[in-house]
Amino acid sequence: MTGRTQRRNGAARGTRKSLLARISIDPNICFGKPCIRGHRIWVSLVLDWLASGMSQEEILREYPGLEAADINACIAYGAEMSRERYVEIPSRAKG
Repeated sequence: MTGRTQRRNGAARGTRKSLLARISIDPNICFGKPCIRGHRIWVSLVLDWLASGMSQEEILREYPGLEAADINACIAYGAEMSRERYVEIPSRAKG
């Protein structure tokens, strides 16, 4: 198995199941929003940081209690959500 195949299958960075185990959803914590287990940091917040260009290293410096696997867990959670739902993206008008 090549490195690329291992990464695709999750072997190089943790399996999807082990990553998703790092995410918790509790109606009594953060209004039931998905959070990194043991922290009150929303998955959506981490994804927003990454989308805005913040690197994993920057996030880990700002939040030393987190691990790289926590950030990968947020990405895995986002990937799972996108399999079930999608966000309507406005198309550009051709002209």
